[in-house]
Amino acid sequence: MNRNVTIAISVVVFHIAMLWALQTGLLRRTVEVFVPAEILSEFIEPPAPKIVPPPPPPPKPVKQPVAKAPLPVPALAPQPLAIADPTPSPNAPTGVTTPQPITPPVAAPVAVAPPAAARDELPSSDADYLQNPKPPYPALSKRLGEQGKVMVRVLISQDGTAQKADIKQSSGFERLDQAALATVLRWRYVPGKRAGVPETMWFNVPINFVLE
Repeated sequence: MNRNVTIAISVVVFHIAMLWALQTGLLRRTVEVFVPAEILSEFIEPPAPKIVPPPPPPPKPVKQPVAKAPLPVPALAPQPLAIADPTPSPNAPTGVTTPQPITPPVAAPVAVAPPAAARDELPSSDADYLQNPKPPYPALSKRLGEQGKVMVRVLISQDGTAQKADIKQSSGFERLDQAALATVLRWRYVPGKRAGVPETMWFNVPINFVLE
């Protein structure tokens, strides 16, 4: 019973004290003391350092060529001049000077080109002035249909006549070969020449027998 009364009295006293504290402002001060003040802080970044470019290297000194002073040339002492004495020495030998003959200049030999070698000219039977007739075609060979080419080798003299002849290549038919051989022996020729001089030469004459 006493305990409850004590508690009730304590509560009443506490409320009375609270009311008094509110009226007097004591409670507000106590709250302000216990309420922490808000601290505002701001980080301030330091300014970035300015980058200063390095100074350019100093220019290299240019060496100026030093002109060398010319060395003094020593003055030459005057030399004594020799004076010719027209009086001959008594011991000097005397003689007669004989003029030497003048040798004419020798002309250099001129190289003479050798003459060009003369071309050999073979005989010919195609000249118009020779008027050689065509070889006669054997009648029997025409009827039998014989034809071919005969190569006759003829020895032509310096005057253009045929001295002898032989069959170098046959046509395959005896009648045609003999007709060609007889024809070339009757022909006239332009003689062959060696170094511009007519000379006896062998010459191949082709004879064609063709049926028309």
